[in-house]
Amino acid sequence: MTGPEPGSGPTVLRILLGSQLRQLREQKKISREDAGYTIRASESKISRMELGRVGFKERDVADLLILYGVTKPEDRDALLRLVDEANAPGWWHRYNDVLPGWFTAYVGLEAAATLIRTYEVQFIHGLLQTEDYARAVMEVGVERLPRDEISQRIKLRRTRQQILTKQQPVRFWGVIDEAALRRPIGSRDVMRAQLEHLITLTKSPNVTLQIIPFGAGGHAASAGAFTILRFSDEHMPDVVYTEQVTSALYLDKRDDVDRYLQVIERLCMEADPPSNTVDTLTDILTETAAGRASPEG
Repeated sequence: MTGPEPGSGPTVLRILLGSQLRQLREQKKISREDAGYTIRASESKISRMELGRVGFKERDVADLLILYGVTKPEDRDALLRLVDEANAPGWWHRYNDVLPGWFTAYVGLEAAATLIRTYEVQFIHGLLQTEDYARAVMEVGVERLPRDEISQRIKLRRTRQQILTKQQPVRFWGVIDEAALRRPIGSRDVMRAQLEHLITLTKSPNVTLQIIPFGAGGHAASAGAFTILRFSDEHMPDVVYTEQVTSALYLDKRDDVDRYLQVIERLCMEADPPSNTVDTLTDILTETAAGRASPEG
């Protein structure tokens, strides 16, 4: 039995608990159907539990542990304590009224990650956005959001950003397409402040930014933006997150994750080195202040 790492959020704890229940079931060669029958549930309910996509009832876990032959009190107590911790609401639950259901899992994973690697092509990543830039992004979205909902979403984004500055901050490595830096979002002042903020962030030891210039041509990430999250617990797999208009994909199968890791590694080689980032941002900032959207403008 393995316990959670310090600082793990409930989303990660659910995944870890589900993974341990799956391992116990497979060791005993018990089918999901039989496990479901034991707790008066369906096979699909067991599948969702093992993937960490639903909450856990202590009685269900206790019954499954009996079925799986877990009899040592210390082992049972460790997993049953994990049930309580995994069911505890995360801080982001107070934003449920403005948080899309498909995004809730990402916020929980992001809060527990120790390394975040991203590629962005259209917008600056949410963790790096200024308040005014974030507001401008939300205002150009397909959905017309009420002003108070935009304010709530900005509060959520600002709270998420605290993982970059907390006592043990997340390691953030972002690869940004030059298009995202030159695309006007909001006013010229908004873009100028956003670029200045990125320059400031490059001074943080836990933040690394690279830029893929237009001159690099086509590159490895033809499918668009994505994020890879890594966690301190060795039993927790890396998770790839890709966002769509009304939903998102969460990939944790080894083959899928390995493919995205190969892509991000190639992007890092194709992008300008981190040592060039401040100079590039400063050049774009100068052009933005002069009212030019591109080098040709």
